[in-house]
Amino acid sequence: MSRTPPTREVPLDFPREWIEFLDPADEQHLVRADLTWLLSRWTCVFGSACRGILPGRAEDGCCSHGAFFTDADDENRVKAAAAKLTPQTWQHHRRGFKNYTEVDTVDGTKPARRTATRSADGPCVFLNEADFAGGGGCALHAQALRDGVHPLAYKPDVCWQLPVRREQDWITRPDGTKLLQSTLTEFDRRGWGPGGHDLAWWCTSSSEAHVGTEPMYLTYAPELTALIGTAAYEKLATICAARIKSGLIAVHPATAEAAAPQRRGGREPASPPFPGGSGGHSRTASR
Repeated sequence: MSRTPPTREVPLDFPREWIEFLDPADEQHLVRADLTWLLSRWTCVFGSACRGILPGRAEDGCCSHGAFFTDADDENRVKAAAAKLTPQTWQHHRRGFKNYTEVDTVDGTKPARRTATRSADGPCVFLNEADFAGGGGCALHAQALRDGVHPLAYKPDVCWQLPVRREQDWITRPDGTKLLQSTLTEFDRRGWGPGGHDLAWWCTSSSEAHVGTEPMYLTYAPELTALIGTAAYEKLATICAARIKSGLIAVHPATAEAAAPQRRGGREPASPPFPGGSGGHSRTASR
């Protein structure tokens, strides 16, 4: 798959706008949200403008490695979804959980299970090739669409959460009050650890992926709801809408860069560039 050289990525550090609020359904749950990211125009461009994380393998997207499971619930969800797949819908069909997963390590010491790869240097076993008769892309994602459910119901946690990063910590305020703080932000290169800086390309920092038509908080509503709960998401959406109306936003530089060529050519973008975000991962493309 030949592509023109990718556009440069914006720096990892730039001004961001944050908001904090208590979950209306739980006074011990504090949500801290990165509005610059959630109001960006990022959208998944798998199968179109995606460069892939490894050189020369754009067709893999971000599926060039197996996905580590977060817990037993994550494993069981994928196990149930994989049981729905057939050789006609999964190019690299395998039966049995242990045959399509393997034990590896995230930190170099503690064993952890992840989805297997097709070979030592191959992509995730669930990734169908683009010309596969049953459809290219993630077999789990495609099965969810066929079943009329959101892909987050079938895919590993890390796959459906990307590129949103949620961190949760119990914090203690000066008066001794303890709260569970959920932080929502961009899963940038640093989210992968030291190796993230070695990726050939990463979409969140590239203007090529900031081409959506709706704010990301809208296109990622199901994922955000799953991460922080319904009441908290509704509060977040209200805040985001108010910030859009005010126009007072620390804009993501990749979103600004994506809009710049149209402005330089004397044309306004099809929809306002600030703030906004689109797409989330495609509801039709099987990333």
